[in-house]
Amino acid sequence: MAADLLGPAEIRDLAARLGVAPTKKLGQNFVHDPNTVRRIVTAAGLTGDDVALEVGPGLGSLTLGLLPVAAHVHAVEIDRALAGALADTAARHAGPDAARLTVHHADALRVRAADLTDPAPTALVANLPYNVAVPVVLHLLAELPSLRHGLVMVQKEVADRLVAGPGSKVYGVPSVKLAWYAHARAAGRVPPNVFWPVPNVDSGLVAFTRREPPRPDVPRERVFAVVDAAFAQRRKTLRAALAGWAGSPDRAAGALTAAGVDPGARGESLTVDQFAAVAASAPDRPTAAH
Repeated sequence: MAADLLGPAEIRDLAARLGVAPTKKLGQNFVHDPNTVRRIVTAAGLTGDDVALEVGPGLGSLTLGLLPVAAHVHAVEIDRALAGALADTAARHAGPDAARLTVHHADALRVRAADLTDPAPTALVANLPYNVAVPVVLHLLAELPSLRHGLVMVQKEVADRLVAGPGSKVYGVPSVKLAWYAHARAAGRVPPNVFWPVPNVDSGLVAFTRREPPRPDVPRERVFAVVDAAFAQRRKTLRAALAGWAGSPDRAAGALTAAGVDPGARGESLTVDQFAAVAASAPDRPTAAH
């Protein structure tokens, strides 16, 4: 059964009824175009066995599109008023499919695997708040090993960074850290006029599929410490940029050489596999959190 999706008039009426006004603090831009919702759901490639995790469902536009196609939907919403109203919106517009929804009034950056069980989520599908998009994606991939794939809508500039490869001007920390967890690709552009309020930037869709870590023998935190150090001073060679991480420029050069990496290279030229090799070459160095 197809859900009764929300259009511009329904979105504004619902917001008025709840006394909700979108806030920049929470990065709220509500999708009000049913065709965009259908496009996102289709691009997410969900099967009937998938358990969707939606972060920032807001007034429920995307939630209503997910309910008919997923086995279950976990919706994590930080705004108390919106979280409290979502189940009722689903009941009004999704019919029997509303029974597949579990709403969590929570901060996605504090969600743990134990909070999302019975069933555990397999796919992240979300219109993410611009201000926390990258930390949310990385946190959820780290915390939820059950996530196999996903499709997120983020600011276009952020989307470009997430899918960038070595050598790109926008390749950086988000690119490498997402690559540790998953293969990512650009899945399209979304114009501003499908949102309320209208943002002053385009949005982009990023699709990803979970992968095995490139070096299971090297802790993720150790690799990420190298990545953070390498990009903290992008213009410096890795020999100089990793001096603090390694203890000295010479120790950094030794670790790089042992990993088969030119000490005169810069971080933007390395793949995630090469970063992992560098981390493995100096196993006594400190670690960094995801």
